[in-house]
Amino acid sequence: MKRLLFPLLFVGLSASAQSLSKPETRVIATIQNQLPETFQFLEKVVNINSGTLNKEGVRTVGKLMADEFEKLGFKTEWVSLPDSLNRAGHLVATRQGKKGKKLFLIGHLDTVFEKSLPMEPFTRINDSTATGQGVNDMKGGDVLVIAALKALHAQKLLDDTSITVYFTGDEESSGGAESRTDFIERARQCDLALAFESAQGLQKVTTGRRGSSSWTLTVKARTGHSSRIFNELGYGAIYEAARILTEFRRTLGQEEYLTFNPGLIVGGSEVYYDNQTARAETVGKTNIIAGSALVKGDLRFLTEAQKEKARARMREIVDKSLPLTKAAISFNDGIPGMEPTPANDGLRQQVDKISRDMGLGPVVAVDPSQRGAGDVSFIAQYMPCLDGLGASGKGAHSIEESLNTKEYPLLIQRAALLIYRLTR
Repeated sequence: MKRLLFPLLFVGLSASAQSLSKPETRVIATIQNQLPETFQFLEKVVNINSGTLNKEGVRTVGKLMADEFEKLGFKTEWVSLPDSLNRAGHLVATRQGKKGKKLFLIGHLDTVFEKSLPMEPFTRINDSTATGQGVNDMKGGDVLVIAALKALHAQKLLDDTSITVYFTGDEESSGGAESRTDFIERARQCDLALAFESAQGLQKVTTGRRGSSSWTLTVKARTGHSSRIFNELGYGAIYEAARILTEFRRTLGQEEYLTFNPGLIVGGSEVYYDNQTARAETVGKTNIIAGSALVKGDLRFLTEAQKEKARARMREIVDKSLPLTKAAISFNDGIPGMEPTPANDGLRQQVDKISRDMGLGPVVAVDPSQRGAGDVSFIAQYMPCLDGLGASGKGAHSIEESLNTKEYPLLIQRAALLIYRLTR
């Protein structure tokens, strides 16, 4: 494995030092000095598989991070979940004070890479890129939080602050609403939330992101000899499923921020589906009219109102059955949407000011259609929220996932200054 030294860059400071306070310049210098150990720790946690269902791996990564928080004066605890959820649990680190805003910082310990997949270890490709499982989504973001807090602690700037750090263990495949009960309760005791999912470079942050839910369409029809289709036996289940999906696309396909993807479709004489494995089987012949069809998909939306309006329209379409067919659709909630509110944009403006003060230029909001669902959305209705503050890179959720190692130090610096200014 080729190893390269990461440059220690003081980008922007010489041009805009007058815009930063003395404590802030000391924080940036501390972050730069700590970069070697920051990258060493990142490599260590990336090289531990923590796929959502690898509960031991998730807990191991959580323990390593808990040790780091405890060195910074945080009290840590592990939030266990019921065995029925088959999830590892969550790491919480807290400190209580009276100064400034009460912050809720969000990350997650798990990755999409389960233990059964080939291991892609942390590898330094060149002076600007490192690769590895979860290196930007989101172990890079978790380590960024620790590095920022570590620098503030070194300068005694965490004294008398109130910060809750909540790293979930099942963001990539949630154990359901029960898994987020404690998360929501603790967040509501704070004033605002900062989430450290992957950054889209230095110039963008996330003030809004779409929510996700799922839907299941089932169709039953008369079956019999194929020569009698369209006549006394009606249209069959597959034609009815095709009609419904076409109408979904035709009537709702152009609405901004709304998508509805049919990810699985099966049809035939009989249909079988296993929820545990997400596998489907069907039996049918070309000379038999299909008696059953099943479609499973997701629905993504920006607001709850948009979600409910789309669901109502989808139900109307489903109810207009072709002759001798009967369809039904059901919906399951997943992660709510995070509406881009003025309060969220107020946080973006503070990041924009810090970025300009650092000499890095303006920061704008990402188009919500470019972000998937995330943990921050569970609490967006209760407080101002900002996301996309973590590590930047490419290829998340793939074997080509990478970290931009030149931007990473600057993102740590920006996060540290944001936490500092919010807690003054």
